[in-house]
Amino acid sequence: MTTLSKSKEEMLDPSSTDMRLPSWSTPGSCAALSEVIEAARCALPADVLDFLEGGAGEERSLRENQEAFRRWNFVPQVMSGRGMPDLSTSFLGIPLAMPVLTSPFGADGLFHPQGQCAVARANAAEAVASIVPEAGTYSFEAVAEAAPDAARIAQLHPMGSPENFVTMLHRIEKAGYHAVCITVDCPTAGWRERDLQDRFGSDITTMISGNYPSDGPNRPEDVFGQLFAHSGVVWSWVQLGDLMNETSLPWIAKGVITGADARAAVAAGADAVLVSNHGGRQLDGVPAALDQLPEVVSAVAGRVEVALDSGIRRGSDIVTALALGANVVVIGRLAAYGLAAGGESGVRRVHQLLRAEMLTVLTLLGAGGVAELGSSAVRANFVL
Repeated sequence: MTTLSKSKEEMLDPSSTDMRLPSWSTPGSCAALSEVIEAARCALPADVLDFLEGGAGEERSLRENQEAFRRWNFVPQVMSGRGMPDLSTSFLGIPLAMPVLTSPFGADGLFHPQGQCAVARANAAEAVASIVPEAGTYSFEAVAEAAPDAARIAQLHPMGSPENFVTMLHRIEKAGYHAVCITVDCPTAGWRERDLQDRFGSDITTMISGNYPSDGPNRPEDVFGQLFAHSGVVWSWVQLGDLMNETSLPWIAKGVITGADARAAVAAGADAVLVSNHGGRQLDGVPAALDQLPEVVSAVAGRVEVALDSGIRRGSDIVTALALGANVVVIGRLAAYGLAAGGESGVRRVHQLLRAEMLTVLTLLGAGGVAELGSSAVRANFVL
C-alpha cells in the first residue's frame, strides 16, 4: 500500500509514477480495449487496481452489470442501402461526435498524475463530454483551464451544508460549465470489501481535495465526511429541487434505477436522468442498470433525456443501450483504464476504439446512425 503513503506532490509528479507497461502497449498501438485494460492493470498498484475494479458486497451487481448486455441479441437489417453510420448526437444541448460522456470518477490522481485534466483534454480532442467530479484531485476551475474547449458537466453530491452546495453551483457557473450532474445514490459509501481488506483509503483525502484544499473554508473531510462516517441527513427530492433553483444550468439526476425515482427526479426539475447503480459500487444486490433502463425510459415518457452507465465495456454495449432507449452512455472504468494506461493518449485511444466498433456494429445492423436505433434493433434472449 505504498501508493497512499506518498505525498500528493509525489503522486502528481509523472517522474515518480511506477508505469510498468508492457513494451508493446503504448496507447496508440492498442488494437482492442482489452489491451488498454491490460496495460492499465500492469501500470497500477494492486490496491489502486482493486479500488478501480471492485464493487460493493459480494459484487453481484458488479457482475450483473456486464452480464445484462449479454442477454440481448442484435437484429440486423441486411442490404439496407444506407451509407456509413452517423454517430453524432447531442445531450442537454451539448454537441457530441458520438453518444459518450466520461463519468465523474474521483481520486483521479491515483490513476495518472494529470487525472481529470488529461481526461478533459482527450474528450475535447474526440468531441465527447466530461463529467468532472466534486471529489477530484483537481478543482473544477483547474480542469476548465486545462481543456477550455471541452464540453464539461460538473458533478456534486447532495449532502452536507446547503450553503456550500449553493456556493459550488455558483462556482460551476462562473467556471463555464454547461450542466450539473447530481449523484443521488451516494448518501454514504458502499460496503466495498476489496478496499476494506486492502486497508485502502486512509490517506485518500489528498486525492479528493481539488475543490476543497486544506487551507480553504471547507476541508474534504467536512464536505465528504458523511460518505465515510455513516452519519448525516439524507436529503429529499424537495430539498434538492429547491436548491437547484439557484442555478439556471440544466441538471442530471445520476443514480436512478426505478421508474418511481425517475418520475421524482423529473418532478424535482431534473433535465435528464442517468440510469446507474454506480457501477455496482454502492448497494450490492440491486438490478443491473441495463435491466432497469426500459422501465426508466417508460417512466419519463420523453419528458427528459436519459443516459446510462454501469457495465459498458465495448462499443457493442453502447449500441445495445441506445437501442433500449438511452440517448447517451457514460463510461467510468473504461475511461479510468485509458487514463492509467497512458494519460490523455490512453483516454483518446479508448474513444477511438469505441467509435470504430460502434461504426462496425451499426453498419452490420443496417442502421444509418445512432438516431435510427430503436427496440427493433435488439431482441431479448431471455424469458421474463
